[in-house]
Amino acid sequence: MSDTAWTNELRSFAELKPRKSLAAEAADNLREFILLGKLDPGMPVRERDLAEAFGISRTPLKEALRILESEGLIDYGPTRRPVVADPSLDEINDWLRVQGALEALAGELVCEVATDKQLEKIERLNDSIKEARDADGQLEAFRRDMEFHDNIVKASGNSALFESHSSYNARLWRVRFLSSQRVSSREGTRREHLDIVEALKARDSKAARRALKQHLRTAEINIAAAMAEVKAQKETE
Repeated sequence: MSDTAWTNELRSFAELKPRKSLAAEAADNLREFILLGKLDPGMPVRERDLAEAFGISRTPLKEALRILESEGLIDYGPTRRPVVADPSLDEINDWLRVQGALEALAGELVCEVATDKQLEKIERLNDSIKEARDADGQLEAFRRDMEFHDNIVKASGNSALFESHSSYNARLWRVRFLSSQRVSSREGTRREHLDIVEALKARDSKAARRALKQHLRTAEINIAAAMAEVKAQKETE
């Protein structure tokens, strides 16, 4: 996509969203733009072009880029110019394994301390994923999926665990969204979610830990496959 084309599309995309602070609004829009695959990994994003697309000054734009840098979505190269992050598969798998350990611990704690109301919300979120995909598309289904995982960690009652989980989750958004678009993996993901929900409802801490850890192991496989598919597609273009 040319510089003019993507900045024009980003400008239209941003105009549809509710207003927040300038920096938060710019970060939200650029994050979603990256998540949707509108900007390729490794692609430079010039501050001047971004400021023009959003209609803001460089100060809030720099703050927005710092937010996305902290989430692992923007990198700065040796020249200190921002580019869309392009982590290696090894880096992604390292993050996934930490995420798996965090969610496994959360599952154990949820079985011990979560209220019935919290468990009911987790189950409802899981049920809503397919409904969202059918009604609103894959991006909304992905948001529900991430909300499902976030609510499991929240229900653990451990704020330090939630903070660590959020940090890794932000770094994994793009590749997990990419993986979520693989139709072939959806049925397996659905079954694993059901295993997680049933273990939590039974307050079986060992089963919950096992199910959540397995889910992240499966994510490693699906993400590797999704990245390989994208690479193969680009090579044929």
